[in-house]
Amino acid sequence: MCFDGNNMVEFVKVTGSRIEATAEFCRNHTFSIGICSSVAAEDPTFEQFLDTLPFEVIRLQSGITPVPVTISYKTPLTLGTDRLAAVVNASCRSPHQDILVIDIGTCITYDFIDSEKRYIGGNISPGVLMRLKALNHFTGRLPLVDADGDLPEMGYDTETAIRSGVTQSIKYEIDGYVKTMRNKYPSLIVYITGGGCLKHHYTESNFIFTEDHMVAEGLNIILQYNKEIRKI
Repeated sequence: MCFDGNNMVEFVKVTGSRIEATAEFCRNHTFSIGICSSVAAEDPTFEQFLDTLPFEVIRLQSGITPVPVTISYKTPLTLGTDRLAAVVNASCRSPHQDILVIDIGTCITYDFIDSEKRYIGGNISPGVLMRLKALNHFTGRLPLVDADGDLPEMGYDTETAIRSGVTQSIKYEIDGYVKTMRNKYPSLIVYITGGGCLKHHYTESNFIFTEDHMVAEGLNIILQYNKEIRKI
Protein backbone atom coordinates (compact mmCIF):
# COMPACT_ATOMS: atom_id res chain seq x y z
CA MET A 1 0.00 0.00 0.00
CA CYS A 2 1.12 3.53 -0.72
CA PHE A 3 -0.19 6.61 1.11
CA ASP A 4 0.31 10.30 0.52
CA GLY A 5 -0.36 11.55 4.03
CA ASN A 6 -3.77 10.10 4.89
CA ASN A 7 -4.78 9.47 1.28
CA MET A 8 -4.31 5.98 -0.13
CA VAL A 9 -2.60 6.11 -3.52
CA GLU A 10 -2.39 2.42 -4.34
CA PHE A 11 -3.22 -0.90 -2.69
CA VAL A 12 -1.72 -4.10 -4.07
CA LYS A 13 -2.28 -7.73 -3.09
CA VAL A 14 0.64 -10.06 -3.75
CA THR A 15 0.25 -13.68 -4.82
CA GLY A 16 3.84 -14.48 -5.87
CA SER A 17 7.25 -13.63 -4.41
CA ARG A 18 6.96 -10.99 -1.70
CA ILE A 19 10.46 -9.72 -2.38
CA GLU A 20 9.97 -9.27 -6.13
CA ALA A 21 6.54 -7.69 -5.71
CA THR A 22 7.71 -5.34 -2.97
CA ALA A 23 10.79 -4.30 -4.97
CA GLU A 24 8.64 -3.50 -8.01
CA PHE A 25 6.12 -1.62 -5.86
CA CYS A 26 8.88 0.49 -4.32
CA ARG A 27 10.27 1.30 -7.77
CA ASN A 28 6.89 2.72 -8.77
CA HIS A 29 6.69 5.15 -5.84
CA THR A 30 8.97 7.43 -3.85
CA PHE A 31 8.86 6.56 -0.17
CA SER A 32 10.36 8.43 2.78
CA ILE A 33 9.45 5.80 5.38
CA GLY A 34 7.48 2.56 5.56
CA ILE A 35 5.90 0.15 8.02
CA CYS A 36 5.80 -3.64 7.91
CA SER A 37 3.25 -5.81 9.68
CA SER A 38 3.09 -9.59 9.45
CA VAL A 39 1.22 -12.38 11.22
CA ALA A 40 3.05 -15.09 9.25
CA ALA A 41 6.11 -17.02 10.37
CA GLU A 42 9.29 -14.96 10.51
CA ASP A 43 11.08 -14.76 7.15
CA PRO A 44 14.76 -13.75 7.64
CA THR A 45 15.29 -13.37 3.87
CA PHE A 46 12.47 -10.85 3.57
CA GLU A 47 13.67 -9.03 6.67
CA GLN A 48 17.13 -8.69 5.13
CA PHE A 49 15.55 -7.41 1.92
CA LEU A 50 13.68 -4.68 3.83
CA ASP A 51 17.01 -3.49 5.25
CA THR A 52 18.29 -2.92 1.69
CA LEU A 53 15.52 -0.46 0.79
CA PRO A 54 16.55 3.22 0.50
CA PHE A 55 14.18 4.28 3.32
CA GLU A 56 13.50 3.18 6.88
CA VAL A 57 10.92 0.44 7.39
CA ILE A 58 9.39 0.29 10.87
CA ARG A 59 8.56 -3.25 11.98
CA LEU A 60 5.27 -3.10 13.83
CA GLN A 61 5.51 -5.11 17.05
CA SER A 62 2.57 -5.16 19.43
CA GLY A 63 3.57 -3.97 22.88
CA ILE A 64 6.81 -2.46 21.56
CA THR A 65 6.05 -0.06 18.70
CA PRO A 66 4.33 3.13 19.95
CA VAL A 67 0.64 3.30 18.98
CA PRO A 68 -2.03 5.96 19.65
CA VAL A 69 -4.07 3.66 21.92
CA THR A 70 -3.49 1.98 25.27
CA ILE A 71 -3.06 -1.80 25.09
CA SER A 72 -4.60 -3.55 28.10
CA TYR A 73 -4.01 -7.04 26.68
CA LYS A 74 -2.23 -9.18 29.29
CA THR A 75 0.18 -10.56 26.67
CA PRO A 76 0.69 -7.59 24.30
CA LEU A 77 3.65 -9.22 22.54
CA THR A 78 1.32 -11.97 21.28
CA LEU A 79 -1.36 -9.62 19.96
CA GLY A 80 -1.69 -9.87 16.17
CA THR A 81 -0.58 -6.63 14.54
CA ASP A 82 -3.47 -6.86 12.08
CA ARG A 83 -5.94 -6.80 14.98
CA LEU A 84 -4.08 -3.88 16.56
CA ALA A 85 -4.06 -1.86 13.34
CA ALA A 86 -7.78 -2.43 12.82
CA VAL A 87 -8.77 -1.13 16.26
CA VAL A 88 -6.44 1.86 15.91
CA ASN A 89 -8.19 2.74 12.65
CA ALA A 90 -11.66 2.29 14.16
CA SER A 91 -10.76 4.40 17.20
CA CYS A 92 -9.58 7.23 14.95
CA ARG A 93 -12.69 6.99 12.77
CA SER A 94 -15.05 7.00 15.76
CA PRO A 95 -13.27 8.87 18.57
CA HIS A 96 -14.66 8.71 22.12
CA GLN A 97 -16.81 5.69 21.23
CA ASP A 98 -16.94 2.12 22.49
CA ILE A 99 -16.13 0.01 19.43
CA LEU A 100 -16.28 -3.63 18.42
CA VAL A 101 -14.29 -4.51 15.29
CA ILE A 102 -15.24 -7.76 13.57
CA ASP A 103 -12.81 -8.96 10.90
CA ILE A 104 -14.03 -11.93 8.85
CA GLY A 105 -11.10 -13.64 7.16
CA THR A 106 -9.23 -16.92 7.60
CA CYS A 107 -10.23 -16.48 11.22
CA ILE A 108 -12.96 -14.23 12.60
CA THR A 109 -11.65 -11.78 15.16
CA TYR A 110 -13.70 -9.75 17.61
CA ASP A 111 -11.77 -6.85 19.14
CA PHE A 112 -13.01 -4.25 21.60
CA ILE A 113 -11.61 -0.78 22.25
CA ASP A 114 -13.39 1.54 24.66
CA SER A 115 -14.19 5.24 24.48
CA GLU A 116 -10.96 6.05 26.35
CA LYS A 117 -8.87 4.44 23.57
CA ARG A 118 -8.08 1.42 25.71
CA TYR A 119 -7.79 -1.82 23.78
CA ILE A 120 -9.36 -4.29 26.20
CA GLY A 121 -8.97 -7.49 24.19
CA GLY A 122 -10.83 -9.75 21.82
CA ASN A 123 -11.66 -13.25 20.68
CA ILE A 124 -10.64 -15.44 17.74
CA SER A 125 -12.96 -17.89 15.98
CA PRO A 126 -12.62 -20.12 12.87
CA GLY A 127 -13.49 -18.43 9.57
CA VAL A 128 -15.79 -19.67 6.80
CA LEU A 129 -13.25 -21.76 4.87
CA MET A 130 -11.73 -23.16 8.04
CA ARG A 131 -15.14 -24.41 9.19
CA LEU A 132 -15.92 -25.94 5.81
CA LYS A 133 -12.55 -27.72 5.72
CA ALA A 134 -12.95 -28.94 9.30
CA LEU A 135 -16.30 -30.57 8.53
CA ASN A 136 -14.69 -32.42 5.63
CA HIS A 137 -11.47 -33.33 7.42
CA PHE A 138 -12.87 -34.53 10.74
CA THR A 139 -15.74 -36.60 9.37
CA GLY A 140 -15.80 -39.70 7.23
CA ARG A 141 -18.31 -38.76 4.55
CA LEU A 142 -19.05 -35.03 4.55
CA PRO A 143 -17.75 -33.38 1.35
CA LEU A 144 -15.67 -30.22 1.07
CA VAL A 145 -18.21 -27.61 0.05
CA ASP A 146 -17.53 -24.35 -1.80
CA ALA A 147 -18.35 -21.24 0.21
CA ASP A 148 -20.22 -19.74 -2.75
CA GLY A 149 -23.61 -21.12 -3.67
CA ASP A 150 -27.22 -21.38 -2.63
CA LEU A 151 -27.93 -20.49 1.02
CA PRO A 152 -31.43 -21.67 1.96
CA GLU A 153 -32.66 -21.15 5.50
CA MET A 154 -32.64 -24.92 5.89
CA GLY A 155 -30.46 -27.05 3.61
CA TYR A 156 -32.27 -29.24 1.10
CA ASP A 157 -29.24 -31.50 0.48
CA THR A 158 -25.87 -32.17 2.11
CA GLU A 159 -24.10 -29.38 0.23
CA THR A 160 -26.57 -26.66 1.17
CA ALA A 161 -26.91 -28.05 4.70
CA ILE A 162 -23.17 -27.58 5.22
CA ARG A 163 -22.92 -24.19 3.50
CA SER A 164 -26.00 -22.76 5.21
CA GLY A 165 -25.01 -24.33 8.52
CA VAL A 166 -21.61 -22.68 8.47
CA THR A 167 -22.91 -19.33 7.24
CA GLN A 168 -25.82 -19.21 9.66
CA SER A 169 -23.61 -20.24 12.58
CA ILE A 170 -21.34 -17.29 11.89
CA LYS A 171 -24.31 -14.95 11.59
CA TYR A 172 -25.70 -16.12 14.93
CA GLU A 173 -22.23 -15.90 16.47
CA ILE A 174 -21.85 -12.29 15.35
CA ASP A 175 -25.38 -11.43 16.49
CA GLY A 176 -24.59 -12.92 19.89
CA TYR A 177 -21.42 -10.94 20.35
CA VAL A 178 -23.08 -7.69 19.28
CA LYS A 179 -26.11 -8.23 21.53
CA THR A 180 -23.96 -9.06 24.54
CA MET A 181 -21.64 -6.10 24.01
CA ARG A 182 -24.49 -3.65 23.36
CA ASN A 183 -26.17 -4.72 26.61
CA LYS A 184 -23.00 -3.60 28.37
CA TYR A 185 -22.18 -0.67 26.07
CA PRO A 186 -25.50 0.68 24.67
CA SER A 187 -23.87 3.13 22.25
CA LEU A 188 -21.47 0.52 20.88
CA ILE A 189 -20.19 1.13 17.34
CA VAL A 190 -19.68 -2.06 15.30
CA TYR A 191 -17.31 -2.25 12.35
CA ILE A 192 -17.38 -5.30 10.07
CA THR A 193 -14.53 -5.82 7.63
CA GLY A 194 -12.57 -8.56 5.89
CA GLY A 195 -12.65 -10.53 2.67
CA GLY A 196 -15.20 -12.98 4.07
CA CYS A 197 -17.62 -10.19 5.02
CA LEU A 198 -21.24 -11.39 5.18
CA LYS A 199 -22.81 -8.07 4.21
CA HIS A 200 -25.96 -9.56 2.75
CA HIS A 201 -27.09 -10.69 6.21
CA TYR A 202 -27.09 -7.27 7.82
CA THR A 203 -28.41 -3.76 7.34
CA GLU A 204 -26.33 -0.59 7.12
CA SER A 205 -28.25 0.87 10.08
CA ASN A 206 -26.92 -1.77 12.45
CA PHE A 207 -23.27 -1.97 11.40
CA ILE A 208 -20.55 0.05 9.70
CA PHE A 209 -19.17 -1.95 6.79
CA THR A 210 -15.71 -1.02 5.57
CA GLU A 211 -13.73 -1.91 2.50
CA ASP A 212 -10.92 -4.41 2.91
CA HIS A 213 -8.49 -1.61 3.89
CA MET A 214 -9.23 -1.42 7.62
CA VAL A 215 -5.86 -2.85 8.58
CA ALA A 216 -3.92 -0.96 5.88
CA GLU A 217 -5.36 2.38 6.96
CA GLY A 218 -4.62 1.51 10.59
CA LEU A 219 -1.00 0.80 9.71
CA ASN A 220 -0.73 4.19 8.06
CA ILE A 221 -2.16 5.86 11.18
CA ILE A 222 0.45 4.07 13.31
CA LEU A 223 3.18 5.10 10.86
CA GLN A 224 2.09 8.75 10.93
CA TYR A 225 1.96 8.61 14.73
CA ASN A 226 5.54 7.33 14.91
CA LYS A 227 6.72 9.99 12.46
CA GLU A 228 5.14 12.66 14.66
CA ILE A 229 6.59 11.49 17.97
CA ARG A 230 10.00 10.96 16.38
CA LYS A 231 9.86 14.30 14.51
CA ILE A 232 10.70 12.60 11.20
